[in-house]
Parts: sequence; C-alpha cells; structure tokens
Amino acid sequence: MSLTARQIIVTGGGTGIGRAVAAAFAEQGDQVVITGRRKGVLADTAAELGPTVRAVAFDAADPAQVAAALAELPDQVDVLVNNAGGNTDIGAEPAEGRAEPAEGLPVVDALDALAAAWLANLNANLLSAVLVTTALRERLRPGGAVINLSSIAAHRGGSGSYGAAKAAVEAWNLTLAQQLGPEGITANVIAPGYIEETEFFGAGIAPERRAWNIANALNQRAGTPADIAGTALYLASPAASHLTGQTLHINGGTFSGR
Repeated sequence: MSLTARQIIVTGGGTGIGRAVAAAFAEQGDQVVITGRRKGVLADTAAELGPTVRAVAFDAADPAQVAAALAELPDQVDVLVNNAGGNTDIGAEPAEGRAEPAEGLPVVDALDALAAAWLANLNANLLSAVLVTTALRERLRPGGAVINLSSIAAHRGGSGSYGAAKAAVEAWNLTLAQQLGPEGITANVIAPGYIEETEFFGAGIAPERRAWNIANALNQRAGTPADIAGTALYLASPAASHLTGQTLHINGGTFSGR
C-alpha cells in the first residue's frame, strides 16, 4: 500500500456504476470505501475488488445511519462520489402511486400516494448526497473532489420525480462548488445517458427501447459503467482542478448539454 494513497468513498458502490468507479480508483492504488444498504452485496464486491477496498453498509438517506457510519469512514477524504440512488418508480406497484395517482382513489389518498412517490425519489437521489456530503464536510481534504451523479433524465423530461430529483442534484452541486471552492475542492456532476450492465432498469428494458436509446447516441452504442468510471477518475485528478460547478453529460451525444 502506498503511503500517499488517496482515501475515496463511493456511495452505492456494490454494483453497476458505483462498483466500476470503485474498481477504477482501486486499480490506480487508492484506498476505497464502498457504501450501500445491502451488506452482503457490499462485502462480496469488496472481496472481489481486492484488499484496498472495504465495505461500510448504511442507508445514505437515513440521517441516523449516516451519523452512525462516520466512525467506520476515513478521518480524511480525498474524493467523495455520491452515486447512491436510482429511480424508485421502477418496479413499484402502480397502487403505491409511484408514477401517477391510481384512478378511482379518493383525492386525498391519490395525493398521499403521489407525495410518497416523489419523496422516495428525492430521498434516494438528492437527500442521500446532501446528507453524506454534509456529514463528511470537515473531513474533505483541500485539493480533493466531490462527484455527484445525475442523469440525462434531468434534461429530457418524461421521467417525473426521478428527473426532478436529479435536476435538484445539479442545482445543489453549484451551491456546493461555491462553498468548497475556497479550499480548492471541486464539486462536479456526471449525468449519464443510457448505461447498460447496471441494476437501474431492474429486469431490463424492451429490445425496441434499447434499440431506440442506441440509435439516439451519435456513436451508436450504449454506455457502460466504465465510461462513467473514466470520467470520475478525470474529475478527481489534478488535470481537473480548475473544473468545478459543472455537469458533464456522458451519453454518446444523445443530449449535448450546450
């Protein structure tokens, strides 16, 4: 182990994008902590990624669990990757109000269901990042980086509470960049487009939808977790020290972000 190894935390690091990000940092000699709610999944991933990766299980959207986890997290943090989240509408029963209020329900019940659905996505995607970053604020080393994950859904519409939650992440990131800037700490957002090899879509998407996503990318391919991991490595590198408060759109040109 290098005495100069950086301390990296990746939330939602057990699978998909988070796992790829953790692996990329570990491969270049950094010490990595992966977090998430599923203790078994995290433990298996840490074992597979090697001795420089360890797991700390907690729900990033639960203030009590975040506070309790601090004792197991590094005293100093060079890079924080807020990857935890996902679209809580996917796989949810319509009766739970995850997409739209169910027809035939009394108005108050329909609104209660809708409120629960929106709060679920806000908690999973925005609050998780805010809580973890705030809890670790005094541990962030000058010259370090915070990397937040958004989505193309924040810019294209049609995704309801999930897109709104990711848009909120981008708005909050700008405030965070303003706060951290005087210490030389950057805060940026990665907004992926269609990424395969993740759990995001649960059982997967229809072949025609996959084909549509690929056809809309200028490079005519799906994104991979490795694409996002490579971007995270760049944002955490000295080469990106003058890049902050920005959203990088990694989607093969499907959305330009201009």
